[in-house]
Amino acid sequence: MSELMKLEELLVKGRMSRREFLRRVSILGLTGAVSPALWRSIAHAETPKRGGTFRIGLVGASTSESLDPATYGTGVINHFMVGAIGNCLAEIDHNGVAIPELAESWKANSSADIWTFRLRQGVTFHNGKTLTADDVIASFNHHRGQDTKSAGKSLLKGVTDIRKADDRTVVFGLENGNADFPYVVSEYFFIIFPSKDGRCDWKSGIATGGYKLTEFEPGVRYVGERYPDYWKEGRAHFDRVEQVPLSDQAARTTAIITGEVDCIGVVDLSTVHLLKRKPGITVNAVTGTQHFTMPMFTDVAPFDDVNVRLALKYAIDREQLVKILLSGFGQVGNDSPITPANRYFNTEMKQRKYDPEKARYHLKQAGLDSLSVKLHAADAAFPKAVDAAVLFNESAAKAGIEIKVVREPNDGYWSNVWLKKPFCTSFWSGRPTEDLMFTTAYAADSPWNDAHWKNKRFNTLLVEARTELDPDRRRAMYWELQEIVRDDGGTIIPVYAQYVFASRSNVAHGPLAANRDVDGWKSMERWWFKS
Repeated sequence: MSELMKLEELLVKGRMSRREFLRRVSILGLTGAVSPALWRSIAHAETPKRGGTFRIGLVGASTSESLDPATYGTGVINHFMVGAIGNCLAEIDHNGVAIPELAESWKANSSADIWTFRLRQGVTFHNGKTLTADDVIASFNHHRGQDTKSAGKSLLKGVTDIRKADDRTVVFGLENGNADFPYVVSEYFFIIFPSKDGRCDWKSGIATGGYKLTEFEPGVRYVGERYPDYWKEGRAHFDRVEQVPLSDQAARTTAIITGEVDCIGVVDLSTVHLLKRKPGITVNAVTGTQHFTMPMFTDVAPFDDVNVRLALKYAIDREQLVKILLSGFGQVGNDSPITPANRYFNTEMKQRKYDPEKARYHLKQAGLDSLSVKLHAADAAFPKAVDAAVLFNESAAKAGIEIKVVREPNDGYWSNVWLKKPFCTSFWSGRPTEDLMFTTAYAADSPWNDAHWKNKRFNTLLVEARTELDPDRRRAMYWELQEIVRDDGGTIIPVYAQYVFASRSNVAHGPLAANRDVDGWKSMERWWFKS
């Protein structure tokens, strides 16, 4: 790639300011080679304005949240820490591609089982300490210990060694190759904190992000102030950021209308048309990897019988849920967590449809004439999750299945219900790669395998696909993995949902990422107020 192409890519991806781009092309004598279209884009681009307090209202907070990255998982603490306070070695851009963050570059050997990351020079933590390889090693080892309960541990299972080549170079040795390893190190668990006596020092909340932690009340309030020595040029424009937990839909909608907050995640889709009519509000919808789920423990009766699982999968009316729950902001799911936004989405896998007769057939195969199960639900799982459970009960009744809806409190749902109850509502933001999604939630040894599902062929093939470097063979493997999950897995995935969020019209941003809600959880770093 030519030097000009590299500069243009950095500019388009927001990794370089217009001013810096112009300075560099001038020094290199490449001004005349810049395309006219890009010049027009530069001329009309709005210069981000610094200042102001950005307030964002989100769903999913818990009073049990901790700054410990090994405990991240509710969405709100994740959003705050990776979107404002800290950084990882890599981040996911608006195209869903892993790009360098704290690492300035990386390279792999020919078998992709040794990855070398070169750290950026001059990056400092909020206490002034310079980032070194020791900090990176301590931060990753925090998730690798024998006693750690980190959900990130399963993603690092194949890491056999992490060593320091010099103060700015870290080398990861893997048991087997992993072509997607830069995506692994971009996961929010792996924020880099300072090393203290060889251990990860996360307790003070000091990291390398655009904002320094000033207030932390779990489940109540999260505040950061701009760090003046932030290493990322053209980022962290606000003076102050506040994250406000607003799990109640009505309260969230009211907050954006009245200006109490500048942005909200998870817009109430049943009233989105009304919100769009409100002056001073912009509604955004992006298609990513988000999907709503209903996991069932496959090691607990009656869900330990695959025919019972198939009966339930045929007994849910997916088209109805897309229409009523998503108001068109999504599409039917196919009991696989790999969505059309993923690279290796199986385009030839037959779509499962609502079929009460097939549901009855599978019940009979399980030796049952009827079935009654409890489904634990709360709107904290996903918008209108309780309504979805009620609709499931209505459609399943035609197949001789009773879904007893147990309405759970929103507060504490992720601590008290998910991973605790044998059949519940849930959601996943998805992951940018197939391997990350499957490894995080479907691998037999994952702590977030919320269906307790184990399939020998799946787990063997998952490792093989991870180490396969030929894209055609990888595609065939991931297509088979999706079919195995759909037909044997313990998770009903009725819909793939778009991310729909709203902001005040005085808020500006560049291209929106779709890997997670509200610009990939990066709105606090990437957005700004208009002049």
